[in-house]
Amino acid sequence: MADNYIEKQYEQYQARKAAWNSSGKHTIRKKLNSQLRIFITGGASGIGKSLVEAFSKAGWRTAFCDINDAEGRRIAAKTGTTFLKCDVCNADELKKCMNQLFDAWGDIDAIINNAGVGNFKPITETSVDDFDHIIQTNLRPVFITSKLLAEHRKGLSDLNPFGRIINIGSTRYLMSDPHSEGYAASKGGIYALTHALALSLSEWNITVNCIAPGWIETGDYDAIKIEDHEQHPSKRVGKPEDIARMCLFLCQKENDFINGETIVIDGGMTRKMNYIP
Repeated sequence: MADNYIEKQYEQYQARKAAWNSSGKHTIRKKLNSQLRIFITGGASGIGKSLVEAFSKAGWRTAFCDINDAEGRRIAAKTGTTFLKCDVCNADELKKCMNQLFDAWGDIDAIINNAGVGNFKPITETSVDDFDHIIQTNLRPVFITSKLLAEHRKGLSDLNPFGRIINIGSTRYLMSDPHSEGYAASKGGIYALTHALALSLSEWNITVNCIAPGWIETGDYDAIKIEDHEQHPSKRVGKPEDIARMCLFLCQKENDFINGETIVIDGGMTRKMNYIP
């Protein structure tokens, strides 16, 4: 009776295996082993530039957009990546960028929404247009790129089993300095939009996470004062590479159980009480 049970279990296993192969899932496995494709917004400077360099070096097929045409072309030539000139505030331009990549690549495996502006000034000097511009640059493109990827995936006959969206936020989603209303609102919006998208996009095998950087120096790192390094529990100011490494980690195929999260990378500053003694 035991032998008969084992035989039946083996027969059922063989039947499941045959069904799995005939369903095309073996093709999906092959796709996961092919070169992955990533689109990065705001890739011509700062954190975005580091992201372009890191993913191209890691073997990803990398495309990025930026409003800075000259710098974008220079970085693309240096890294062997694809540059698309685009103002992310313009929904039509952003859609055109992504459609070019869909046509060229067939799909996009990962998106990093990195483009952003600060424009810090007193609220009495901040116009409604100023506020809207920050929202249109920092927050709205996150929705647009996510929506376009979801619509594209929905139309595929063979669903891509892999997907990542990473939104670059800021620790200002939970803490502020004066004169940062537009920036804080946009980053708070990214925080909330991230967990909403994580639920909505799971249907298409896309995880959505946010990274909230603290002080990441994108200029002259050697010019930073000793006391600025020392105020961080990690004893240094952050670098763009700190953010790039986390993005690479989140984009590893095995890390699909991290979803809807906001990961703070700030050297411990948000855990530090800053009362003046």
